[in-house]
Amino acid sequence: MKTVALIPIKLNSQRLPQKNLLPIAGHPLCWHICNTLNQVEGLDEVYVYCSDPAVKKYIPEKTKFLQRPEWLDGDLVKGFDIYREFINVVDADVYVLAHTTSPFIRLSSCQIALNRILDGSHDSSFSAERIQTFAWYQGKPINYDLNDVPRTQDIEPIWAETSAFFMFKKEIFTIYRRRIGFNPYIQEVSGIEAVDIDERKDYDMACMLAKAERVEE
Repeated sequence: MKTVALIPIKLNSQRLPQKNLLPIAGHPLCWHICNTLNQVEGLDEVYVYCSDPAVKKYIPEKTKFLQRPEWLDGDLVKGFDIYREFINVVDADVYVLAHTTSPFIRLSSCQIALNRILDGSHDSSFSAERIQTFAWYQGKPINYDLNDVPRTQDIEPIWAETSAFFMFKKEIFTIYRRRIGFNPYIQEVSGIEAVDIDERKDYDMACMLAKAERVEE
């Protein structure tokens, strides 16, 4: 069973210019997820999918580079279009879609999630943060009864997807056009692992967390 990782990178980020090249914990932001995935057992190849070959200077040597069409850098392009173009070029049985914006995802989390697919127990997996608190949506509570308020520890948790990774068998995407299948494994992440960097404030906070957590440079 061939397993391939896809890391889409766009250098012309709008909300945080040159985001993927900004330094954090001693390396460019885009370096971290590549380095982690390169250590996952059972993952055959790790690709950075970017329109600009200059990115090769900022990623680990072991990581492969695949140049993507420049039209995929458009601000209105959906992630689905990027994944489809990559899958049309690089064939595999299982794909690991990962994002640079989650630089602190742990090797163990990636390994456990991939193992759940490779052992046949699940058709997909994704990283998510457990939120066990009183939650509302569209003016109504979604995980508790206003007439019978439970203890916080007994409340039904909400799972919020993080951007770290989505892993799926090929047919989940090519047939059903999804990145999460019908029997997914949820890999719980929390704290620094759940960090997602989109804006300047996220980056500044991530730098402070990296220092506080003594992330190795």
